[in-house]
Amino acid sequence: MKAETRKNIVDTFEELYKIISSFSDAELNTIPFQGSWTGGQTAQHIIMACSGYPKLFSGNTEETKRKPDEKVKEIDDLFLNFNIKMNAPEFLLPDNKEYNKNNQISKLLQVENELLESAEKYDLTRTCLDFQVPGFDKFTIYEWINFALVHTQRHTNQLNNIHKYLNKS
Repeated sequence: MKAETRKNIVDTFEELYKIISSFSDAELNTIPFQGSWTGGQTAQHIIMACSGYPKLFSGNTEETKRKPDEKVKEIDDLFLNFNIKMNAPEFLLPDNKEYNKNNQISKLLQVENELLESAEKYDLTRTCLDFQVPGFDKFTIYEWINFALVHTQRHTNQLNNIHKYLNKS
């Protein structure tokens, strides 16, 4: 479980870095179409949503009384359905400002490292008690890491779409 989790973290962030790196600084801060975030805002949202996991994992947990990956399919089905438009909760809305690509990549590297260290350090089968995603029951540490990755994959897809839109002839 741990080796597979580490590989998924590395693969997910590799794809994310690839698309963010393909944006020019101007493109990163260009609104592609009405109602859309900029690439910079999208990356900032990922940073905000995936930060703080070590604190959550080191908080209150309990032994899980179900399969530790039971919620993964439900999370995947929802977040990898690109036909559904979702609205971020207020506390995860990125500021409407200019973003620096190198700063964002640096912060994303930190997030990736935190997830990799957490996957190694913590018992992935434990259930976290201190926070839960609205609409879901409490997640295990494994499910939280999966949530971070699937959420990142969703927004990597969004970044690809923004980039394509900005570069169509």
